[in-house]
Formats: sequence, structure tokens, C-alpha cells
Amino acid sequence: MEVVGILLKLDEMMQLKQVKQQFRVLLWILMVELATSATVDSFIFNNGFTGTKLILNGIASITENGVLRLTNDTEQSTGHAIYPTPFHFVQPSTGKAISFSTTFVFAMIPQDPVYYGHGMAFFISPTTNFSTAMASQWLGLFNVNDNGDSSDHIVAIELDTILNHEFDIDSNHLGIDINNLKSNLSHHAGYFDDYTGDFRNLSLVSGEPMQVWVEYDGGEMKLNVTISPIQMQKPKRPLLSLVVNLSSILLDPMFIGFASSTGTVVASHNLLGWSFKMNGTAEALNLSALPSLPEAVLLNEKGKRWYLTTLLPVVVSVVLFIGIVVFIIFMLRRINFSNLLEDWELQYGPHRFSYKTLVIATNGFNDKFILGAGGFGRVYKGVLLKCNTEIAVKKVSHESKQGMTEFVSEIITLGQLRHRNLVRLLGYCRHKDELLLVYEFMRNGSLDKFLYHQDKPTLNWAQRFHIIKGVASGIEYLHQNSVKAVIHRDIKTSNVLLDSELNGRLSDFGLARLCDHNTDPTTTKVAGTLGYIAPELSRTGRPTTLTDVFAFGVLMLEVACGRKPINPYKEEANQISLMDWVAENWQKGTILDTIDSRLEVEGYIVCEIELVLKLGLLCSHPLPESRPSMRQVVQYLNGDTQLPPLSLAYLSFRVLALQQNAGIDLYPISGTIDSFVQSSDQPSEIIAEPYSDEGFRCRV
Repeated sequence: MEVVGILLKLDEMMQLKQVKQQFRVLLWILMVELATSATVDSFIFNNGFTGTKLILNGIASITENGVLRLTNDTEQSTGHAIYPTPFHFVQPSTGKAISFSTTFVFAMIPQDPVYYGHGMAFFISPTTNFSTAMASQWLGLFNVNDNGDSSDHIVAIELDTILNHEFDIDSNHLGIDINNLKSNLSHHAGYFDDYTGDFRNLSLVSGEPMQVWVEYDGGEMKLNVTISPIQMQKPKRPLLSLVVNLSSILLDPMFIGFASSTGTVVASHNLLGWSFKMNGTAEALNLSALPSLPEAVLLNEKGKRWYLTTLLPVVVSVVLFIGIVVFIIFMLRRINFSNLLEDWELQYGPHRFSYKTLVIATNGFNDKFILGAGGFGRVYKGVLLKCNTEIAVKKVSHESKQGMTEFVSEIITLGQLRHRNLVRLLGYCRHKDELLLVYEFMRNGSLDKFLYHQDKPTLNWAQRFHIIKGVASGIEYLHQNSVKAVIHRDIKTSNVLLDSELNGRLSDFGLARLCDHNTDPTTTKVAGTLGYIAPELSRTGRPTTLTDVFAFGVLMLEVACGRKPINPYKEEANQISLMDWVAENWQKGTILDTIDSRLEVEGYIVCEIELVLKLGLLCSHPLPESRPSMRQVVQYLNGDTQLPPLSLAYLSFRVLALQQNAGIDLYPISGTIDSFVQSSDQPSEIIAEPYSDEGFRCRV
């Protein structure tokens, strides 16, 4: 019985506990309903903000006439205005963000008409505490550490008026920011015309009131932002439209408000009216009831006075000064890069380079780019940037206008020459007292460096024979195939350049002369390089195509023997002249003893090298009428014609020289060979240089 009584008491207690639990559930439901019914879902401030319960932080304040001023003239400060009651942006049952809409009228009045403040922003935030937020470009929302932190749960619409390259597109734009001042979407401030669809610019810092609409559609998950002047209706097309799901960003509940900041420059960021609505369209503002901005006129008038009295004169003076400096620089550059233009240059216009182009190509004629120097000036390597083409630029200084004009007139004709074995003249430039000639760049340099310099590889016989035949073809073209016969007058190994494939290309036409075919030029000035000058030039002084043949014969002997035309350091007199030495060995039947010793290792074709040695002797015969033409030379080298037999008397240079008794001088410059010994072992060079009375004179 006692046990039964205990069980009955327990049953009564259980029933009582269930009743209490049910009561608690009903009480909780009632509290939720009451809370829901008490929740604010909209508000409107139509007549200013006087008497409102907004939470104001920092330098934010409300003026006497009801304008909400977020910032003033305090530098490096922030201002916040927050609605005191939070809003439920998320449906508890689904967890999805709810639609909302807000509109507000603002006016930004810069204190300085040139430099503006940092702008302002409408924000949705889970907190009203922005004590760690920074001023300046951070707009009072973030700091250097939490900017971009997803735990912030902040959505902001920025109206930015200073360009920060880290975040912004320009200094006058609207942007949608989610946990970051680097906008998810931004656009230059303005609106789209409803009728034309054209975009109309707006200046956020104009001091004029403007209206902004921010609308979020929870169903479509689309956030739209629109702006326009207050005197017109809301544009149909929003300025910004971003598809974004705010469900994971917005917490429950959230606060809404405005934030602004100043930096080293300040501005007055003002709100005149504000309307907000959850899950619906915000009530339209009564624009006529909004408070006015009396300080705007004062600030603008102050700015205008400051502009007219201080800034304008400074700006005008600076602009005028810059204009004068730019004009002076322009004139100096024009003078510096000016090109002299004469009548004879008009026919050569297409190949005329500007001086500036050549300065850039050679890096200001830098000494590091010097390829060589000669009697007419220095040669520089360059690169034409527009076509990425390597060139060689020769700077030719001149003092005699008459002599240089004659020289240039011949270069014009030479510029029309086109042959695979001639270095092509690409163009020219005239600048002050200089003539600049632009040639193709030959990557492998001159032939003499391969014959005498240790840092160059040895040319084998096949390469040498190929070079000889190429140069011969080029000279034949000059003598017989061009419009006018061209006498080079300075054929030597240093004037034979090698391209990337080791093709021989004749260059340096500084001493060249033009004449009609089958006639001789009128010049009587001896020019050329010692060792290559034909003996008859000392008597007549008139160059002919056969004097070029003589020089080419010496060049052939030089290439085959690997020796210079004149070597004054040889102990035996008969070895001073390369021609005499080869002729003597031919007489002895030991002509192969004269070939370059390096060819013994590389190997050679006997018949070809004998042909070159004998043809070299024939071409360098002391009697011009005994020399072949360059056309015959090419035929001999190509095997098209058999080289005629040579007799001992035919090649006895000394005997023939004595027999002539007509002034033939094996060394056509007065004095002995010893008198031409220089400090180096390079042959002396006879150079034609300008002279006002005689056109050209020669110097050694």
C-alpha cells in the first residue's frame, strides 16, 4: 500500500511538470509574437534630423536647421550616424536575406575647391561600435587589418571622391562594398537618361543635393544602386546592379547608418533626408520639406573668392611658365635635331633619316657602340627600334661645304647601287656640320681581322675563295653593270666586310668616283692605301677601272698568302713587297710556298689556289694594259675561261719597271719605304680630305 501511494504522488508530480513545460512554451511563443509585432520595419526623416534618436559617433552632428553633418573641418577624423534600432534582414525559417529599400538625399561641400574629402558611405553592420575603424581612405568602416575580413559582415554603398589606386577606379564614383573597400562593383558617378540611354556625369562634390536609392530584391538576390539630382525623377536604369546573395553576409539583427571620414583635406558630408523600408519600397521623401544648406552658399562663395584671389593667379602664372619652358625646350630640340636641307637632297628624300632617330639608335653615339674609325670619321653600331634592324652609322665631319657637297652628290648615286656583294647604303642624315651615312650592319666585321687578328677564327680555303669570288663580282658590277662606272679607289681587305654567312661585301665608298662607261674620271688626286695603289697613279694621278683591278690583285695575293702588301720589317728586300715575293717564287717554281701556313692545316685545292696566286700577279701587273678587266677576272675565277699562260719576263716586275723608263714607281709616293714606317705595322693610308680650292687633297 505504501508503494502504491508513492507511485500516485509521482504521477501527480509528472503531470504538474508537463503543465509547466507547456506554459513555458506558450510564454516563449507569446514573447516572440510581441517582439515581432514591436519590431520597426521602416522609418522616414522628411524634415531633417532634429530631435531624432540617432546614434552619433566621432565628429558627426546635427545642425540647428536639422541637417545631419557627418564631418566638419577636423582632419583625420571619422563620423557615424546610426539608426538606434536594429533590423531583421534574415527570415528565421529559411535563413534567406529579406528584401529592403532605402533612399536618402546628401550633399558634399568641399572646403577646398581643388582638393576634396574622402567621401561617405551607407552601411549595414552587425554593430554600432566603429572605434577601431580608421579615417582617410578607410571611410570610418575598416582599418588596415580587418579590411577584407569576411567576419566583418558589412555591406556598404560608397560615394568616393578621392582616388586610391589600391581600391578605386577614379576620384568620383559609387561602389558596392562587401567586407572590403575594394568594391565588388563600381561606376563613375552619374545616371542613364531615360529617353536617350546616354550616360550623364555627376560631380559628387558639386555641393548640390543629390538623391540615392539602394534596393535589394531577396528573391532575385539583386542589389541595385541609383543616383540622380533631386530635381528629376528616379532613373529607370540603375547605375549599379549586382547579383549577390546577402544571406551569408547579413546577420540577424543588423544596424544601418552612414559613415564618413576626413584626411589631410576635409569636406562637409551632409544628409538632408532619409527613408528606409524592410520587405518593401521606401517611402518617397518630400523634397520640398528637406532642410536647406545655408553654409553651402557661404563655402562656395569663399571658395570662389579664394579661387579668384589666390589660386587663379598662381595657376595662370604656372601655366604661363610651363608654356614658356615647353616652347624653349621644343625650339632647342628642334634646333638640335634639325637637318640641313639643300636642293640636291630632295631627290634622296625617301632615304633620309632624322638625326633623332640615329641618336636613339646609337644610344647617343655612345663610345661603347664604336665599330671603328677612319679618315672620314667614326662608325657606330645602332638598332632602328621601329623595325628592330641593326645598322652601322658613319659620322663624317666636314669643313669644306664645296667638297662635302661633291662627296654627298656621289653618295646619292652610290645609294642606288644594289648588289649582293656590296654593303648597301640605307640612307643618310645631315646635321649641323656632319653628314651621317647609314649602312647595313655586317656582323662578322672586316676581312683583315680574320687574316691577322688572333681573336678571330682562321678562314679555310673554301671560305677565302668564296669571299674572293664575291668581291670580284661586286667590283665587276661597279665597273660594268651599274648606270655609271664606279671606280672604288680604295679596295683593300679592311674595306671588305663579312656578313653572318661570311659573304664578302665591298664597303667604304668614301673615295669612289663616278664616270661614264669607257671614260676616265677627271680627278687627278692620288688616293688610296699604300700597297694597293697602282704604279701609274704616281705619274698620271688619274684613277681608272684598271687601278681597281690592280688593288684587287693585291687583295687576292693577300688573302691567299695571309700577308700584308708591304712589310717593311722583313730583312730581305725582295720580301718587303708581297707582289715581288710571290713573283720571285713563281719564277723559282715554288709559288705554293707563299700560301698562308694556316691553310696547310685546314687544307686547300691546289688548282684553285694556284689560279688565285697567278691571277693576283696578273691583275697587279705594273703595266695597266696588261691587266684583265674585272669581267675577265670573274670568268677566270668561275672557270668559264682558262687563265692565259704567263712568261717569266711577263712577271718580272723589276725588269718591266726599268724598261718603261717612263716614271713608273713601284711605290708611288716620293721617298723610300722606310719613310712610311709607322708606330704600328698597319699600312699607311692615303686619304682624300675636303679642301676649299681643290675639292680634295691627299694626306698620308
